[in-house]
Amino acid sequence: MLHADTTAAADALQLQLLRSMSGEQRMLLAFEMSFFAHELAKDGIRREHPDWPETLVKRELLRIAFLPAALPSWIP
Repeated sequence: MLHADTTAAADALQLQLLRSMSGEQRMLLAFEMSFFAHELAKDGIRREHPDWPETLVKRELLRIAFLPAALPSWIP
């Protein structure tokens, strides 16, 4: 599948590299990408709310990811 921001050659190389990885390597890559996405999202929340403590930043990340409304008060 050709990505809009990638040349056909780069896309083919990426596919070749992914196929050459073991299942464990692909899983670790997925975890790393997920962690990176969470950190980017938290950075965005911090930019929008620089006065918020880390607990509120984490709560907002959970709300954005899972709920259309505010998180229940029992979630720390």
